[in-house]
Formats: sequence, C-alpha cells, structure tokens
Amino acid sequence: MTNDENIVLMKADLDQIDLVADLFDKYRVFYEQPSNLEEGKKFIRERMENQQSVIFLAIEKQASSVRPLGFVQLYPSFSSVNLAKILILNDLYVDQSARRSGVAKSLMQKAKEHALETGAKELTLETASDNHKAQHLYELIGYEKDAEHFYYNLLLN
Repeated sequence: MTNDENIVLMKADLDQIDLVADLFDKYRVFYEQPSNLEEGKKFIRERMENQQSVIFLAIEKQASSVRPLGFVQLYPSFSSVNLAKILILNDLYVDQSARRSGVAKSLMQKAKEHALETGAKELTLETASDNHKAQHLYELIGYEKDAEHFYYNLLLN
C-alpha cells in the first residue's frame, strides 16, 4: 500500500465529482478516446446519482490543496450460474505522477474490502492484452487469468 500519510482513500460522492471527472477524462484518453471532460463528468454524476456504481478515490492532502491521484469504479452485477452477487471492476486509473507509489494496489485492496463488505462472491475485471503492467499487478495480488472462456462484444452504435 502507499507509505505516504498524506494519501487518503475515500468513497467518492458528488462533493468530489470534479476530482473524479478529471481522472476519468485522463483514463478515457489513456484508452484512446477523445477528451471530453463535461460528458465524462455527466456520466460519472449519473452513475453516482442513480447508485449504479461505487467509486473509490485516492487523493493527496497538502496544506491547502487536494490532488487527485487515482480511482477505481465498481459496477454491481450477478452470476446466475453461481447464484451470487459479483462486482465488476470496470475502471482503474492512477495519474502518471502517482504511478509506482502503491496507489493502484491500495485502490485494488479497497475494492476487495468493499466487495467483501457488500457480500459479493467475486470481483471481476478485464484489461487490454497489451497492458502488461496492469496484468502484473492483478496477478501479484491474487487475480487469476481466465483461460477457459472467450468474451465477445456486440457494438450497437
């Protein structure tokens, strides 16, 4: 985890929407989407207002400022086969300036704690096949690569 006592993990709410939206926009750009801060902010706001996701935010508190470092976003779902609630870890992003500092690992731990506290039986995620740094982190903290299933997508627009 992080060794910096100025770094705080928190469940984000509408009071932190600007901090989350800034990171969310950078996250989307990382995945080769055009920057669109306002639409991203609207998307995050709708998820929060409708209680459709949970976002944990890592911030660095300094004397008179707060700097967003990273976030993780979880979406609830269910497994019919396992008759259980699951959480989809859909988004994880750490600002370039905070990478390799333990922020991502701390956010992943917070996601796991939330999953256990809410009775989820599984925490699932996907990442790009060339995102080797993320894959290394996931495997380091206990995630197992699924070698039995293929995933398909049907883009509708």
